[in-house]
Amino acid sequence: MIKAAVLGATGYAGIELVRILSSHPDVSLEILGSHSFDGKPIAEVYRNFDHVLDITCEELDLDRVEKCDIAFTALPHGASKDVIPSLIERGLKVIDLSGDFRYDDIKVYEEWYGQEHSSPELLKESVYGLPELHRDEIKGARLIGNPGCYTTCSILGAYPLLASGIGKHDNIIVDAKSGVTGAGRGLGLAYHFCECTENTKAYKVATHRHTSEIEQELSKAAGEQIMISFTPHLIPQKRGILSTIYINLNKPCTTEELVDMYKEFYKDEYFVRVKNAGELPETKHVAGSNFVDIGIVVDQRLQRAVVVSAIDNIFKGAAGQAVQNMNLMFGLDEKTGIKNAGFYL
Repeated sequence: MIKAAVLGATGYAGIELVRILSSHPDVSLEILGSHSFDGKPIAEVYRNFDHVLDITCEELDLDRVEKCDIAFTALPHGASKDVIPSLIERGLKVIDLSGDFRYDDIKVYEEWYGQEHSSPELLKESVYGLPELHRDEIKGARLIGNPGCYTTCSILGAYPLLASGIGKHDNIIVDAKSGVTGAGRGLGLAYHFCECTENTKAYKVATHRHTSEIEQELSKAAGEQIMISFTPHLIPQKRGILSTIYINLNKPCTTEELVDMYKEFYKDEYFVRVKNAGELPETKHVAGSNFVDIGIVVDQRLQRAVVVSAIDNIFKGAAGQAVQNMNLMFGLDEKTGIKNAGFYL
């Protein structure tokens, strides 16, 4: 059995990770780290774990964590990079759900996160944990920067068009909408029920940190440095992200041709479901699952591809993807423990 610690276990991404790992056939949950709920049984913090999981939350104790094989760090941005070096020194594999180890270039991290990176040598070593694009590197890694939710949805939606050369590299627009769980469990006026319900709003326009992450990976597809216009929106639902991506085409194409190209590109990817022509994704179809649904339409008047992709922001966009990465790191079938269908209702 893989002995696992979840640090930051009581946030939304952390507790989703706990939920998935609690029924994973090859995992033994050993430690649930939580500063806010130190000493409380997890079933008192989240009542859905009654009769399911009998573990008490505890403050971080590196000597106790040392007995584990892997640590998932679901800590705030900036906090992970101070803890992870000690975990690596103790021989653990680490999957970090913050943004601290997702970047190839330390200057990009420091520019977008507004702070100095304290472990540049580990940043160089870390692997960007998007299995559909970096599977081989993930298998041999000891440190994974687990991608963000907007990024996973947007990168997988846009990547085939740029990698194939069919999509132009300039004037790429990503218009994305997220459920409120994407903001985490912390209290804030903007996320109160009366502020969110019956309301949709854009935020961090042209300044959202995930812009840089999307640009990093799509630049690899394009073979040159590219820039995108990224606008996130908050929508009045709990889970799910829907990204609508606009990419101009280098040559005339039909919707059917691009659908066929996407299906060929992702033919070996269990968790990527490319819709048939005339069908488009909905967040209801992926909520509670590790699936990415992608639909494509060609606007013939403008010779522009409109790509719509959908994920569950705290499953494929965080916890489920982390488990997919863990499975690869330990030589398991990457679908283990996360093959379930979505909630739908």
